[in-house]
Order: sequence, then structure tokens, then C-alpha cells
Amino acid sequence: MNDLEDDDVLGQLEAFEDGWDQPATDQPKAVEPAKEELVDEPDEDFPGQLAVDVYEKDEQLIIKARTAGVDKKDLNVTISEGILTISGTLSGGDDIEGTDFHIQECYWGEFARTLALPVPVDEEKVQASLKEGVLTIVFDKLKQESGRVIDIQ
Repeated sequence: MNDLEDDDVLGQLEAFEDGWDQPATDQPKAVEPAKEELVDEPDEDFPGQLAVDVYEKDEQLIIKARTAGVDKKDLNVTISEGILTISGTLSGGDDIEGTDFHIQECYWGEFARTLALPVPVDEEKVQASLKEGVLTIVFDKLKQESGRVIDIQ
């Protein structure tokens, strides 16, 4: 640091120390957030988002989604014109209505994820499996025709 920066830091430290001898009424008071602010309520109009990984190998496009706690019967996967939709319901099990939460981070309820696939796939040649909380969807990629040279007359 140069001397100017040293003076600035020392000035800030002195201003901070000067505040300690102020009467308590002049100090800002800590404000406790209202209970409603502590619990994030999911927006009823938008179902929860689903985290996905999308990657490709030589001949396949693979989508993996973390679906821990979701039963296979509660999952719905659709594909149409290169648009994939994964939706479902994650039930919390116990009835939690009227519960006073201290922390609520888990999402329970409907979720959905729609994404445009990054490469053309054969929508008829697809495999989906659910294992250990991971939904894996494997598509065969369509062979891309290389462009052809157009003769100019």
C-alpha cells in the first residue's frame, strides 16, 4: 500500500472506533426478520425447477436429472420436435400443514423442466431409466448430413 491508502485505512479505523463511545440509542438496532421472511414459499404459479445435466457421446445424447425421492409412477417424460419435458411430483410423505418451520429448504410438490435438445435426435429410439434417484434418458443422435457443393452456372 502507498501512504495515501495507509492514511485512508487509518481514517476509516478511527471513524469506526469513534462510534463505540456513542450512546446505545444512537447505534443501529438489529432487526429480526419477520417469520414469513425466514421461510421461502414456492410460487404457486411456477412449479419447482429440476436440475439436469445434458451431454453427448459419439452417437448418443444423454440427459441426467436428479430425482431423488420421486417414485417412477410420479414421473412424466415427453419429447416432441426436439423439446424434452420432464415433470412430476415430489411428495413429502407426512402432512406438514400448519407446521411451524424453523428452516424449510426442501421442495415438495410439482416440478417441471422443459428444454430444447442441443442436437437432432431420433425421438423413436430413446431409453429412460430411474436408478438411485437419477433419471437417465438416452437418445440416439441423428446423423447430420454434410452440406453439398452447389455448382454455379
